[in-house]
Amino acid sequence: MRIRRTRRFKKDYQNLPSELQRRVDEKLRFLLDDARYPSLRVHKLRGVAGLWEFSVTMNHRVIFEIEGNTYVLLAVGPHRIVDRSS
Repeated sequence: MRIRRTRRFKKDYQNLPSELQRRVDEKLRFLLDDARYPSLRVHKLRGVAGLWEFSVTMNHRVIFEIEGNTYVLLAVGPHRIVDRSS
């Protein structure tokens, strides 16, 4: 699998503190190695077709889509990003 970052994801990422950016980078490596890695807690979003999320921390997550063999990263931030993504 590959990763593609949307403009919004890049903007969200740039606004994160550097420690959270480091955690996002670490979790992306886990996602590429094994999407079932336990700390990711990857799952489909309820009520929103085609959107998935994984945990960065207990309070932060990444919203993404899967297009063929590519994870399309849509947004990163606190729980409320789910509301902005749908």
